[in-house]
Amino acid sequence: MSDPLLEARGLTVGYGGPVLGPLSLNVESGEVVGVWGANGCGKSTLLKAVAGQARVFAGELRRRPGLTLGWQLQQPLRLPEMPFNGHDYLRYAGALRQPPPRLAPWLDRRVDALSGGQFQLLAVWAILGGAADLVLLDEPTNNLDPAGEALLAEILRGEQGRRAVLLVSHERAFLQAACSRVLEVGP
Repeated sequence: MSDPLLEARGLTVGYGGPVLGPLSLNVESGEVVGVWGANGCGKSTLLKAVAGQARVFAGELRRRPGLTLGWQLQQPLRLPEMPFNGHDYLRYAGALRQPPPRLAPWLDRRVDALSGGQFQLLAVWAILGGAADLVLLDEPTNNLDPAGEALLAEILRGEQGRRAVLLVSHERAFLQAACSRVLEVGP
């Protein structure tokens, strides 16, 4: 077995002071790992630490040498006017793979004409369809109704065995439906 893409041992992370930890986890290639916990417990801080945007106070955080990250924030950037279509958006974002067929109806529409949920799913695919070894998704169910959450879970299950994903959510049922395994964090 090769080295994990990401390894955390006794990790405590935060900003001015610790927010989350200590915790340990490995993320292997092809795994979709969910991180579950209450709002405010430090899930997003964990992703920021993986991306080098939060401080490591204790423990070890090791990324496989040469690891490339794709990261979608809780609220992907959406300008009031985006005068290009979904195909253009995915191309600009560097998505190399074709999106799932269920996203096809939105690809010919202007991005600024999509609903919040449609845009959220397109933004998630923009990251998943790229070349990153490990994709970080921060609360990817934002703006999604139950049908959108089910579609996103289906898309993420399709990534298992293909791409490593580390995603955080406070919605345990979604994580259980979408992930290879779920890690619980927080008090």
